[in-house]
Amino acid sequence: MHTPSSRRRFLALSAAATATAATTLTGCALQVAGAATGGEGITVMASLDDVSAQLIQQARRDLGITITVVASDLTRLIAMLTNGEPPDLVRGVGALDAPFFAARGVAENLDPYFARSTVLKADDLDPANDVWRWDGTTQGKGPRYGMAKDFSQDAMFWYNTAQFDRAGVEPPSATEPVTYERWLDDARHLVRRKNGQTTVYGGSYNGLGLPGLFTNLTAAAGGSLFSPDFSRVDFTTPEARRALTWYVDYAKTRVGPSLIQPNPDSWDGPTYVAGRMAMSGNGYWLGGMINAEPTVARVSRLAPAPVFEGGPRISSCQAATGMWMPKKARNKDAAWRFFEWFFGEGPARARASSGWGIPSLTSLRPLMPRKEEYQRRVLAVQQAELRHFSVTPFTPYVKTDAMEALINQVLPAALHGRITVDALAGRLNTVVNEQMKRGKEQVG
Repeated sequence: MHTPSSRRRFLALSAAATATAATTLTGCALQVAGAATGGEGITVMASLDDVSAQLIQQARRDLGITITVVASDLTRLIAMLTNGEPPDLVRGVGALDAPFFAARGVAENLDPYFARSTVLKADDLDPANDVWRWDGTTQGKGPRYGMAKDFSQDAMFWYNTAQFDRAGVEPPSATEPVTYERWLDDARHLVRRKNGQTTVYGGSYNGLGLPGLFTNLTAAAGGSLFSPDFSRVDFTTPEARRALTWYVDYAKTRVGPSLIQPNPDSWDGPTYVAGRMAMSGNGYWLGGMINAEPTVARVSRLAPAPVFEGGPRISSCQAATGMWMPKKARNKDAAWRFFEWFFGEGPARARASSGWGIPSLTSLRPLMPRKEEYQRRVLAVQQAELRHFSVTPFTPYVKTDAMEALINQVLPAALHGRITVDALAGRLNTVVNEQMKRGKEQVG
């Protein structure tokens, strides 16, 4: 069967989905349960963390809209889009997903919707929402293709003052960033081991995924991981090599979790709250979990994003999770009404007051937790850091999970010391650029 060019362009949304997508696009139509067929009902592809059963009931009461939730799944999304049965809204990570879907012509330009909205006004949108913009070339400019439900400046880090006191290490400043070099040196002094086992991690610094982390670290070193047209990566530039060297050193010293020393808890939150991690490279959002444990919250501090010695001061967002609307969504008016409600009304106010992220509307910032002294202290650091926010653009030519899979294949050899950083950079260029070349061909 002939595959239309618009469908060919949408192949290979990720390495894992390529084979399934190709089969789907060449003739095997999937019947998608729960797709909206008209009226005040919409289908949202999301997780229950974002659209819970309670939220669905509340939307029915407040808006008269029935919500059908389809679990987030890239392969299923491809099938729904290519079979003309797309969700009306899709959960996405703006910092990484927005240029990818916009470049493939499947995401709706939401500028006209924002222009006529009385709930979501352009001058009320926090600049972090700019990660959802793409002008056909560069992320952070042009039309808006989505919106963040909340965000954090993800290169910031939390630290436990009790662990610093125990190790006799001077704590970081609340206003001036430490260098990445000092962060790693502090982690070496803070780590605790017993009988060859790590009992307290000195620090964890893995970002929200290695593609976003390396993009951010390279920018912090004063460069860009991508070529000017975003069609290639170059890990061999001095800035990217500095970023790689730092991370390889971090992993080799085993001060924190990495591919060669996985965290048994699978992520930082439970480990940090249990007092088994002195520093955690996560932004403001982790405070939602920390605040639930007042004993931990009282000894916890949030610090500015580190800088490389001689590098610029930047503090980007590596996620900005939110939603986007497919161009071929069937119930756009109902979807937009839900969008306004979710991002600007009751659910948005509840999220703002929870501490699980900075509100994406500046008018909701007064709702951020500030009742306790430790909350006010964290808030002051976070508000000062907002001045240093910048968009660190990501490529539209490879899905982040596909890039992560490639990095995970190549990186361990360097972490174990079997290859040099230079060899690592070369191998990463080869495997990632091969994938990006295919993505560029599909976009056209």
